[in-house]
Amino acid sequence: MIYFLALIPATALTVAGYFVLYLAHRSEGAFRTLGKYLGFWAFTLAGLIILGAIFAAAHGGRHGGMMGGRGMGGPMHGPWAGEPRHCESRTDSPHALPPGDVQHEAAPGVPDRVPNSDPH
Repeated sequence: MIYFLALIPATALTVAGYFVLYLAHRSEGAFRTLGKYLGFWAFTLAGLIILGAIFAAAHGGRHGGMMGGRGMGGPMHGPWAGEPRHCESRTDSPHALPPGDVQHEAAPGVPDRVPNSDPH
């Protein structure tokens, strides 16, 4: 529905194109040639706006990249399959744990045992 708003600038460009062609028809020399080019350029831009609105409506809000990217943080920004950081299969790694085992590690810089400051 919002794509109908593309008709407003397309209509304005079409009217401006006819106005420029009318003035070019009444002028002479270089102004006539320039007016023709400007008029046809206005019609071309109006047509491109309409085609862009049709193209956007046909995609229905899916505006991903041509290569399957899904915007910021999508698959194009992640690691490639087969790299060590890839999250699919970690069982091939020599450091992998058997299924069901969970390894708990202390945070870096934090000792495993904190001494009790209370002497009692």
